[in-house]
Amino acid sequence: MVSATIDLLKKELPVEEGSLVLSKDVKTGLVLVDVVNGFCSVGAGNLAPVKPDKQISYMVKESARLAKLFCGEKWPVFAFLDSHHPDIPEPPYPPHCIAGTDEARLIPDLQWLENEANATLKCKDCIDGFLGSVEKDGSNVFVDWVKKNQIKATYVYWILYVPLCRLEIVGCLPLLRM
Repeated sequence: MVSATIDLLKKELPVEEGSLVLSKDVKTGLVLVDVVNGFCSVGAGNLAPVKPDKQISYMVKESARLAKLFCGEKWPVFAFLDSHHPDIPEPPYPPHCIAGTDEARLIPDLQWLENEANATLKCKDCIDGFLGSVEKDGSNVFVDWVKKNQIKATYVYWILYVPLCRLEIVGCLPLLRM
């Protein structure tokens, strides 16, 4: 299912996969999708891995490496954090990443982003990070981040278990070329 969705995404949207080549000539932003304890840290919740997983460990380390690289260059970073109200279910998923719990926090290797000047963190209570970025006044935190930073390219990084969240945000990126 996921690979079919990825194939469809590649066909329908101008998304390129390849080596990451960063240049100061192109304003690039890093988007981290749901790199939170509840999806990445062993035993941290209903959707967290139940035992150590080499692939997730590698991806966690890579997300931290990329965030340090971007922040070291003072390039913009945006992190979506899955964060749900305990009394509002998100079928078909079991309760997870409950707001205010450690499960909804960034993984330990990324918690320093909470105090990083060029990082924007957005708690979202739905799969779709774009819709989850809409504020009560109708503004959109993600759109504002793209505009404020004059981003022309994005590098979206997510952890294996949350492909739907990544697809939603990648799907909106072509719409933000203003």
